[in-house]
Amino acid sequence: MKRIVVALFALLPALTFAAGGNVHLDEANYDLTDKASLQNGAKLFMNYCSGCHSTQYQRYNRVAEDLGIPEDVMQANLNFTGVAIGDLMENAIPESDAANWFGAAPPDLTLVARVRGADWLYTYLRSFYKDDSRPFGVNNLVFPSVGMPHVLEPLQGTARLETETHTVDGVEVVTPVGIQTDGNGELTTAEYDQAVLDIVNFLVYSGEPVKLERQRLGYWVLGFLAIFFVIAYLLKKEYWRDVH
Repeated sequence: MKRIVVALFALLPALTFAAGGNVHLDEANYDLTDKASLQNGAKLFMNYCSGCHSTQYQRYNRVAEDLGIPEDVMQANLNFTGVAIGDLMENAIPESDAANWFGAAPPDLTLVARVRGADWLYTYLRSFYKDDSRPFGVNNLVFPSVGMPHVLEPLQGTARLETETHTVDGVEVVTPVGIQTDGNGELTTAEYDQAVLDIVNFLVYSGEPVKLERQRLGYWVLGFLAIFFVIAYLLKKEYWRDVH
């Protein structure tokens, strides 16, 4: 019993980390078979996110092969550090400098989709809003007091927090109800949501590049076990036929 209690307490930080508070998480309907989405997600990630965040457990050539991107295109358009095509996808910022500039070194995002969840990422990237009290001028509904700028703001436009006020026991309570953009971004709301979904799709792939292959092999394994079960059952009947 004591071990069970200890295990539950050990899991609490991970569960809290993944939950992201009490904000409703929108469903991320990503599709790992959609190569166009994955390619666009890789392009957006490398152009807007990789300046600070690395995916250092991936290699450029493996991503290019999996996503159907020619290696010369990968090198020319998605590799901004000048390393070889077979090298790891690290960023160019020294960790000590990044920690000094941002207060903490930006985390590697290779496994972020497995840690946070696709729905959390999808909602988080669509929940930044203008907040002049913060160091970078923005805050986030999913991650309050966020310590990073809204790097996708040129695409989304200036986002502002919408609130509603109601009275509880004679006290006025202000509740956030959503995000509204000023319409000055490069993309419409629907286009921005799709762009974020493409990034999430890429990060889900990054967290487990062999997921589709694993699932495909799983069907073969289950089929083999089903056939083996029938053979084993018939052998058992044959061996025990004369046993009384």
